[in-house]
Amino acid sequence: MYTTLLVEDEKLAADRLERMLQQIAPDIRVQAKVDSVSAAVAFLKNQQPELIFLDIHLADGSGFEIFDQVRVNCPVIFTTAYDEYALRAFQVNGIAYLLKPIGQDALAASLQKLKAIQASGTQVASLDALLAQIRKGESPYRKRFLVAYGNTIKSIGISEVAYFFAENKAVYLVEKTGGKYVLDETLDQLSEGLDPEVFFRVNRSFMVQVDAIRQMHAYSRSRIKLDLEPACSKECISSSEKTAEFKGWLGR
Repeated sequence: MYTTLLVEDEKLAADRLERMLQQIAPDIRVQAKVDSVSAAVAFLKNQQPELIFLDIHLADGSGFEIFDQVRVNCPVIFTTAYDEYALRAFQVNGIAYLLKPIGQDALAASLQKLKAIQASGTQVASLDALLAQIRKGESPYRKRFLVAYGNTIKSIGISEVAYFFAENKAVYLVEKTGGKYVLDETLDQLSEGLDPEVFFRVNRSFMVQVDAIRQMHAYSRSRIKLDLEPACSKECISSSEKTAEFKGWLGR
């Protein structure tokens, strides 16, 4: 019997996963369901389950933050709607990486993998296989975004993005064609999955793609003011502590 912790900030998704586990894995008992980094850390400080299902995007931050705050000794099966965090997942006890919506076959395969890994006493093969895939040219960085406008859902490739900015507690993706969409992510979360060769966080509010910079102007306190394309209603000025790093990034 595996005692299991579900870390998922969408109640419907957590309930669905629990039902699927009941159907295909009667030897798994869900010990608790929590919806945030803080709640997961509080739980794990007092007890360690034998297995964790962990969503990466949680109500109060990234699921990876849990590993910075508390020691996790058990295997972790990651669940997420995004595919750019796989390498990092395998570096912190990850033995499987399930993309949402999770299917029964994928879930069952991940549990079989868990048992095989525990029987062999190692998970090196899993990490080696992932690294081999990346060496073949699979990028570990974000490739696409799903955005909603009205009743329509749109997929936007990373090459179509000009910049991201935060305003009034919302984060926006701006396309090179001028389209603007609200994202359900913070700029900190976005930073984890974007290629640092292509995107730079110039201040707390802006992350820009190099080709979106139309013109630059010297600004007070050695900062740089950016004119972006397409234009943004919010001023984009590099923070003092980021300016030197920003200049270095531009000169690569």
